[in-house]
Amino acid sequence: MTRMSSKGQVVIPQEIRTRLGLRAGAQFVVVGEGDVVILKGVSAPSMEDFDALISEARRRARASGLKRRDVTAAVAKVRRSR
Repeated sequence: MTRMSSKGQVVIPQEIRTRLGLRAGAQFVVVGEGDVVILKGVSAPSMEDFDALISEARRRARASGLKRRDVTAAVAKVRRSR
């Protein structure tokens, strides 16, 4: 069990931090629904994972017929709308 401080801080017990390999500065997404709070750890992908993601995005873009100029035009449109 743990408690929330007056500042909204919650201590994750040492046993759980050790088991999950959590370190100071770890980042989480916090989801709340009803009386349930979920902390989901997030981290940047490794360079290998990032390369795989980019390759897959490029493959799907080519398969759908998306061109670089389409992306450039979409970015310009969003920037104008701000």
